[in-house]
Amino acid sequence: MEKSGGGPRLIIVCGLPGSGKTTVAKRLEGRLRAIRFSPDEWMAALSLGLSDKESREKIEALQWKLVQALLALDLTVIIEWGTWRRSERDTLRLAARTLGAAVELHYLSVPADVLFDRIQRRGLENPPIERDAVFRWFERFQVPTPEEMALFDEPATSGIDP
Repeated sequence: MEKSGGGPRLIIVCGLPGSGKTTVAKRLEGRLRAIRFSPDEWMAALSLGLSDKESREKIEALQWKLVQALLALDLTVIIEWGTWRRSERDTLRLAARTLGAAVELHYLSVPADVLFDRIQRRGLENPPIERDAVFRWFERFQVPTPEEMALFDEPATSGIDP
């Protein structure tokens, strides 16, 4: 992996399940020669259910240790954890900044019906997600405000969102 040239960079891809986080993160990964971390992929590789909260937390903690080590090596790293709460995004942003990294936030907003259709088509969740659950997610998700977005750096590249 070659160095980013512009210093270390953390890219947070944020959104609900089915919003296109993996699609966007993979495009960024290729375009920026970055390293991408997806807990869903690790969980699938370990034959864990995607709804296993305890395992997800452990995997994200391990990924975060690796992310920090890679940022210290002046690399570009992408995480696609969903980051539903502003406090999660703030913690990641502030910690990465202590390592001298620029930090981007890509928020993907998709209507509930589209999310539900995408989730059903990909068929990764077991048990399957019910339509009502998707609507409840919208109540719990903290959408980044313009004030929050202003705390992040400008994207290294644009035109990637699905």
